[in-house]
Amino acid sequence: MTLVVARPLTPRRAAGQRHALVATAHMRLMMLMMVFAAAVALVIARLAMLAIVAGPADEAARIAMLAARGDVVDRNGAPLARTIDAWTIAVHPRRLIGNPTDIAARLAALMPDRGDQAWFYAQLTRHVNFAWLQQRASPALVEQVNAIGEPGIVFARETQRLYPQTTLAAHALGFLSTDGHGQSGMERVLDKALLDPASNARPIELSLDTRVQAAMESELARAQTTFQARGAAGLVLDVNTGEVVAMVSLPTYNPNRVGMAGVEQLRNINTQSVYELGSTFKPITVAAAIDNGVVTDMSRRFDATVPMKIGGFMIHDDRGDEQKRWLDIPETLIYSSNIATARIADEVGATRMQAMFRKLGFADKPAIELREKGRPLWPGYWARTTVMTTAYGHGIAVTPLHLAMAYAALVNGGIWRPATMLKVAPGHADPGRRVISAATSARMRQLLRMIVQLGTGRKGDAPGYRVGGKTGTAEAAVAGGYDHHRNVATFAAAFPMDAPRYVVLAMLDSPIATKETFGFKTAAWNAAPVVGRVIARTGSMLGVVPDMNRDIDVSELIPLIWQGPKGKGLPE
Repeated sequence: MTLVVARPLTPRRAAGQRHALVATAHMRLMMLMMVFAAAVALVIARLAMLAIVAGPADEAARIAMLAARGDVVDRNGAPLARTIDAWTIAVHPRRLIGNPTDIAARLAALMPDRGDQAWFYAQLTRHVNFAWLQQRASPALVEQVNAIGEPGIVFARETQRLYPQTTLAAHALGFLSTDGHGQSGMERVLDKALLDPASNARPIELSLDTRVQAAMESELARAQTTFQARGAAGLVLDVNTGEVVAMVSLPTYNPNRVGMAGVEQLRNINTQSVYELGSTFKPITVAAAIDNGVVTDMSRRFDATVPMKIGGFMIHDDRGDEQKRWLDIPETLIYSSNIATARIADEVGATRMQAMFRKLGFADKPAIELREKGRPLWPGYWARTTVMTTAYGHGIAVTPLHLAMAYAALVNGGIWRPATMLKVAPGHADPGRRVISAATSARMRQLLRMIVQLGTGRKGDAPGYRVGGKTGTAEAAVAGGYDHHRNVATFAAAFPMDAPRYVVLAMLDSPIATKETFGFKTAAWNAAPVVGRVIARTGSMLGVVPDMNRDIDVSELIPLIWQGPKGKGLPE
């Protein structure tokens, strides 16, 4: 047996082994760190993917933003836009356990307003990790969906922007974008203020009155349906402050379901669409003539016996033979003579007519806080023909709001003010600018009242409210000319004419004639009755007491009206 004796390690060899062990340990540590880093990177990448695919990356920030967003109310404190706590229902399609077809059928039965079975099936089978099924869900609905027993369907509490009046004043209010900021309407205008805790402690008050708004919406919708109009617009404006008490644009949309609205529904006709508004411009022309001293006597007559030919253009009236004569100022407006109005404008001249239109804001976008505004179509060259045709509302296009503000200036003593969607405290109205004298405004109140008493505005009257106004029917402008089969029918009015408080305007785009209107599709038959009914329904709400024994004095002008045979029907 041989005994082997191990020799002790030399110091040099022992040191080498220690270095090898340290190096091995270091390498293992580095590999472990790399594995850990890769795992962390994988988790981060996965989270990023989930954030992109599953929903908004800043959902928490959006919820926090909504939670801090202030409320909006009407002038009487009625809620228009609120931030509320609500349930949301969502699904993780890739975690679904049950049969998608069966689940989709049950969801469609519980949420028919959200979609049919095919829509829910599409959401349940999407190649994503997350999809919304319902927001602003009630606790009862959450309980019913939860009873399906599908673990892939999840529920959460979050804040939601709610418009409790649904479609009421939708265009004035606007809606929010997916990031929680105002996208249109006053939500957009007030975005910063509504998100500032220091300024949104109390609800922001708008100038709207939900009662008046509802009346205008129902009457205008009724007329749009009856006359099958493509669109409609309605306004109620305080003549002394510029406050918009009602603003209606049809078709409308539900800001709670804005994703279901199309371009036409989202468009605010009152501020974005421009139209040639026809004979509603005639009182403006007469006011310019009176204010500039062109017309100093209401008995002065203008030749309307035959059509007026200017160059290759013919100006004619649609009245019967009984008005083919010389007309004085009241008759020009009562019978709505294009010929007489054109002759008046010809004497006023291009410079002064343009000045009047500019003072009324017709060359600029409508003066209001809303960002959704259309630019008027202003003539590039003011020939003699242009002056004459713009006098009765052809060849120049403005928004309905432009016209409402102009009529406020015609009747309130001559002061033009910008419109506002915010409630104005007593004594804090915009000072505005003078566009006509107080004396001219007083005369216009008489003339506008006579149009409703004796002329084309008769169907726009409301007993006891002393309504004055003017109808306008213009062929719809299209590329390259006019569509002779379509028109734009407008009635702009104010009340009470002895002490004006409000302008009320209704406009219908492309109404049709009906049996009840005896084949007429003009403003006297469709737009004017809307205004009359709105005033009758809302006048007392607005603080105007109906009085059958009170009216503006027009006795000095009555003798100027021709007492001969009456024309058949109302042409405007």
